[in-house]
Amino acid sequence: MDKLKELYQEIKDRKEVPKAGSYTNYLFDKGLDKILKKVGEEATEVIIAAKNNQEELIYETADLFYHVLVLLVEQGVSLEQIEAELGQREGKISKTAERKPIEEL
Repeated sequence: MDKLKELYQEIKDRKEVPKAGSYTNYLFDKGLDKILKKVGEEATEVIIAAKNNQEELIYETADLFYHVLVLLVEQGVSLEQIEAELGQREGKISKTAERKPIEEL
């Protein structure tokens, strides 16, 4: 996952030192609503791709990861914070009995 860390840093650098014509800066300039819209669109595309083929799933997942990283940078959330959260979940038993059935979400 070093590539994700590299990409996160590149996105963070782009926010701090904008580059003309950059798609990343376009997203930052448009603001949180635009970034959220793109994350939602890409998440939907991942779902559709999963029903199609692996190549498409890989492509769309990469798009989703990129847009989520842009969102994290925009919101000031570090990858270390995400890793720490995941670490806290390791080895915990999921309490699925306490969760609503997916049909009720």
